Amino acid sequence: MAGGVGVSVEPDKNYPGTLTWYAFWACFVGAWGGLIFGYDLGISGGVTSMTPFLKKFFPKVYMKEIGNKSVNQYCTFDSEALTLFTSSLYLAALLSSLFASKFTKRYGRKRSMLIGGVIFLFGAILNGAAVNLAMLIVGRILLGLGIGFSNQHRGALNNGFQLSITIGILAANLINYFTDKIDGGWGWRVSLGGAAVPAVCIFLGGLFLPDTPNSIIERENPKEAKVVLRKIRGTEDVDQEYNDILAASEASKKIDDPWGRLLKKRKYRPHLIMAILIPFFQQFTGMNVVMFYAPVLFKTLGFKNDAALMSAVITGGVNMMATFVSICFVDKAGRRFFFLEGGVQMVLSQVVVGGLIWKLIGVDGIGTISEGYAALVVTFICIFVAGFAWSWGPLGWLVPSEIFPLEVRPAAQSINVAVNMFFTFVIAQIFLKMLCVMKFGLFFFFGGCVIIMTIFVALFIPETKGIPIEEMSQVWKNHWFWKRFIDDDRHDYELEDKSGMNIV
Repeated sequence: MAGGVGVSVEPDKNYPGTLTWYAFWACFVGAWGGLIFGYDLGISGGVTSMTPFLKKFFPKVYMKEIGNKSVNQYCTFDSEALTLFTSSLYLAALLSSLFASKFTKRYGRKRSMLIGGVIFLFGAILNGAAVNLAMLIVGRILLGLGIGFSNQHRGALNNGFQLSITIGILAANLINYFTDKIDGGWGWRVSLGGAAVPAVCIFLGGLFLPDTPNSIIERENPKEAKVVLRKIRGTEDVDQEYNDILAASEASKKIDDPWGRLLKKRKYRPHLIMAILIPFFQQFTGMNVVMFYAPVLFKTLGFKNDAALMSAVITGGVNMMATFVSICFVDKAGRRFFFLEGGVQMVLSQVVVGGLIWKLIGVDGIGTISEGYAALVVTFICIFVAGFAWSWGPLGWLVPSEIFPLEVRPAAQSINVAVNMFFTFVIAQIFLKMLCVMKFGLFFFFGGCVIIMTIFVALFIPETKGIPIEEMSQVWKNHWFWKRFIDDDRHDYELEDKSGMNIV
């Protein structure tokens, strides 16, 4: 690889060098962006299941929870204010990421990480010290803005970034479990304020974070880029790679109107459809429902608060381990295998969970769950989580990164991220209302969505394992459906520099 932005010059070329602490540190600090995103995914559901937190900020929900136990359990947590507390972060992250990408291109990832760390820190402090709902919402918005700036490393880390998200979720679940036991009812402040720890780590790490040579070259400082490249590679012999990065940078500047190409040219129709549907489907697996609201969901099903938080810890641990499985074996088994196997696994587990809830608390939402049935529900939710974590979780980001060619990559990646964050916000916003209205049928709804997306994978997503980006055009041409959109002329698909080198 010649460097960043998915540019490849002469595929399979290997450059001299070794793993250095300089390179390790860049990846380590970048991974903290995933950790804070995962932490916020996990922390909100935990604190919204804590009685002191609900009593202080959401008294109507609290009164429903402690009131008549003969009322519909499905609707206990149906609250627009409670939903806004969760979803506001993701809308802010969406808007922030759109601006942060332009900022990063102009000023580099180092400054983006520093700004993201500071904003996130203020959000964590505001949430931890909150005395009213307005402070909570403003704090969540600041956290979302910080995430948008801090996650500009995601494209370079792919599955590693997804793993760091799962670690953040598990850490949040563990912290919620123990802070709920703090006497005095202020444990939620520790949970929310605890986000300050990764924020400080991101800021301090960002002080020593090297910018990528590509980013430095784009800011017209080639000498500094060469110095940084030597530090990253741990060798003085970087001339060949440096020249390739320069060539790739020059080629990227010649890209004319990536948005126009992507939206108007038929040959990019597969890329446009994938940029929209893959992140859309990822959110409608129902996984974020489990991650956002796991403790709330378990309390709705009749679990006590302690059991609900512990169940969230278990699902968080399964999520992390299954993601690691995907990282280890996805290049051996292939993307389609994990997509299809994970889809079948998720559908079956969702049908079982929906059926169990139907049996135990019915349509009216009135009833109790014995310990044996509770263990069975958690088991099948874990099976669902594992299916997602080694399929749509990491592959929903990995596959798009493998199929977008240079000439439309900026536009396609922007659409991919924007669609993902928008529907993350949508799911967070509507889930509690959907649970109240659809009841146990919500699991059947998401199961139906997974059936549709699994059929889509089987019919329309080609295998991308081991295929260089410059050869993806042939994959589309050979596909039974997409070949109708791909013409035989590779002129628009390849960019040629004056020396005749193909840079895709």
